Amino acid sequence: MNETIFNKGVDITHALLSLKISPGDRVVDATCGNGHDTLFLARAVGQAGRVYAFDVQSRAIEQTQARLAQHGLSERVELIQAGHESLDQYVPRPVRAMVFNLGYLPGSDKRRVTQKATTVMAAQKGLALLAPGGIIMIVIYAGHSEGALEKKALHEFSAGLSQQEYNVFVIDLINQANNPPVVLGIEKVK
Repeated sequence: MNETIFNKGVDITHALLSLKISPGDRVVDATCGNGHDTLFLARAVGQAGRVYAFDVQSRAIEQTQARLAQHGLSERVELIQAGHESLDQYVPRPVRAMVFNLGYLPGSDKRRVTQKATTVMAAQKGLALLAPGGIIMIVIYAGHSEGALEKKALHEFSAGLSQQEYNVFVIDLINQANNPPVVLGIEKVK
């Protein structure tokens, strides 16, 4: 296999998630956007699995639903129009994996972005839902002002996690132009 996976944050995230997710797992897409991550997760969990996909924008929910329907995978996903900070109200534990793709909905108003306070809150709640051995993957776009604040807040939050309970890592695409995304991963050890 000669496929390049280390040139985009989303590709890196999917590669790492594929090492953790098995058919039948319960997973979360905390920011479903246009549905690309949700579709990936729906395929990964198989027919017996379940995906919980969140977004505050009705357009994102509609686009994700259309993408899932196009691939015949709608029945594997529960679409929830709510902020990811409320995921603990909708998702039963344990969760095997969770993905966040921060920033704005591609093709929409770039001023409507994820916010550091709710993103950190969602990550905290996500860790409480995560099964041992599970993982949270966060793609952070720091090229806009709120994205830079999210990056700083998430780094501070995750750096303070116990190393006995979590493995935290960052993948930074340092040779790419135009402020490429940073990938933050949090693996629950126990």
